Amino acid sequence: MHNVACKIAAVAVLALSFAGTASAQTHWDATHPRRAEVNQRLANQDRRIHREVREGEMSHAEAARLHGDDRQIRQEERDMASQNGSHITRREDYVLNQQENHVSRQIGQ
Repeated sequence: MHNVACKIAAVAVLALSFAGTASAQTHWDATHPRRAEVNQRLANQDRRIHREVREGEMSHAEAARLHGDDRQIRQEERDMASQNGSHITRREDYVLNQQENHVSRQIGQ
């Protein structure tokens, strides 16, 4: 009985060590330069949208639509990364930047 408990404890420790490794690897992958660039642009656009609303330059409805567009881009970035070992290709980066450019042009008009 004691031997079984030791084996269960060893398996639990091993499982926890793998979970920690996976978590650390995911964190690093999320900061891949192309992903970081896309996500930084989305954060900048978010701040710009909030500023436009605060200054009365944009309606809440327009802000909600633009935030929705940004959320869609962010989800697409995540989907692309999930298919490429947690990074995005140069082509995918280009496509996402084009989409971000489209939203960016609508902010501040």
